[in-house]
Amino acid sequence: MNQIKSSILRCSRALSGILKQHQNVTYRNISTAHVRLAVPSPADIATEACSVRTHKGLVIGLYINPDDHLDVGTLTPTGQRYNSYVNNRIMELLHFCGPPPSKGVVRIFYDVDKAFDAVAVVGLGRQCQGYDVFEQMDENKEAIRIAAAAGCQALQELHMRKICVDSFGHSESAAEGSALGVWLYQEKRSKRNQLIIPLLELHDDCDWTGWQIGLQKAAAQNLARQLMDTPANLMTPTSFAQNAVEVLCKSGVNVEVKVRGWAETNNMNAFLAVSSGSCEPPIFLEISYYGCARDERPVVLIGKGVTYNSGGLCLRNLAHQQLMRGEMSGAAVVVATCKAVAGLQLPLNVRGLIPLCENMPGCGAVKPGDVIKCSNGKSLFIESTKCAGRLALVDTAFYAQNFWPRFIMNVGAISACTRKSFGQACTVACTNSEALWEYMFAASMHTGDRVWRMPLWKHFNRLLTENHECDVKVNGRARATDTHYGGPCKVASFIDAFMPAGDWINLDTMGVMYSTGLDFVYLREGMSGRPTRTIIEFLSQIVCQNACA
Repeated sequence: MNQIKSSILRCSRALSGILKQHQNVTYRNISTAHVRLAVPSPADIATEACSVRTHKGLVIGLYINPDDHLDVGTLTPTGQRYNSYVNNRIMELLHFCGPPPSKGVVRIFYDVDKAFDAVAVVGLGRQCQGYDVFEQMDENKEAIRIAAAAGCQALQELHMRKICVDSFGHSESAAEGSALGVWLYQEKRSKRNQLIIPLLELHDDCDWTGWQIGLQKAAAQNLARQLMDTPANLMTPTSFAQNAVEVLCKSGVNVEVKVRGWAETNNMNAFLAVSSGSCEPPIFLEISYYGCARDERPVVLIGKGVTYNSGGLCLRNLAHQQLMRGEMSGAAVVVATCKAVAGLQLPLNVRGLIPLCENMPGCGAVKPGDVIKCSNGKSLFIESTKCAGRLALVDTAFYAQNFWPRFIMNVGAISACTRKSFGQACTVACTNSEALWEYMFAASMHTGDRVWRMPLWKHFNRLLTENHECDVKVNGRARATDTHYGGPCKVASFIDAFMPAGDWINLDTMGVMYSTGLDFVYLREGMSGRPTRTIIEFLSQIVCQNACA
């Protein structure tokens, strides 16, 4: 018995030693594994961070009936597909965040999908909108621009580097609103303080062509905004010409830069008189784009290029000089339009003519009461030196007859009355052609950048020409205290007096030159670049009409 007990004791001691040894090994392995999990490697940290933050956002739309307070809203088709993909989370979150967003209002949701850091749901207003006879615009397309801009701006504030945008049923308008909305002039700010301009991409839609057309139009208007917003000390006639050559030559557009001697040879005395008070030399740009046979008659675009208008000897006050850097809006719009026409490869010939100068009160400046003989032989009486733009345009309009144009379009911020009368609502147009007006009106209806026609009656022509001192007066017969009597109509009649025979249209952009950032969501505060998109659409419609004829 004692032998049996001793043998059992030895076996139990051996077994306990084995168990103790096994426990030590297991404990050491567990401790090592625990340390490895508690202190991850830098590569693991970077991989996990990248998997969490994509810097990518999504914008989708929501229709809502403003007359029905119980309406929870209806997502766009793209929004519905995405909502189904995330198991109805979008509609659930909208239900818990209060009333559905109205037109232009944004709701942002986070952690909905790993592919996007944030999803912006934007109100589109009433569904099935269309052309409004009283507003004279396509309300549906305008709602799309507003929604796309509001959503992209909200995600831009979150430093998104890439934003995918719903087409909202019309890709071109969505692209316009998105690209216009995220742009702002910030070149003179330090890099670290600049807002990121995100990459825009069409989400879950096959209308890639419409998206690209919208981006081209928006890029053209943003180019005009950049040229107009650049300070006048940096955007002189010479620097504007350099910028135009750099931008247009890359697009395959020919640019000729002509100097003072050329203008003197062509007897452009009115153009030279404007620049006589500035130390900056005048420059004349001639832009040529050939989209069809070279013997086809071109469309001539004339842009007012007064890079700064101080008023000359009739000096403007401080309040009126604040925005005078944008007086070359016509020139900026013409350059941007030519770039877009080349990018869209429109089959028509375009000739752009831009007289560039400054109106300053120098020692050689033109004086009130001076009489100038223009290139067409007519004498011109100057009552006020503030009206510099129209003086530069008259010689250019007469020079345009050398190209036997199909029609001539003048673009420029000319009459301050347009701002007083219409604000930022529309561009003022005067024309001698019903066909050109119909095309322009239809184009403005589609782009939402409206144009309003003013009369071109003989009454305004008589105000300028019926006098015994000269052939034409700049301001004409009016009350002594009101040099703006007749406003844009009198300006158009003044240009008409020097216009060669044929169809022409004048666009006065003084009212729409500057945006407060309140009237249009997709245009931040600053120079607006209007009506670039309307002119591009106008030329596109003329091309389509010629193709159908």
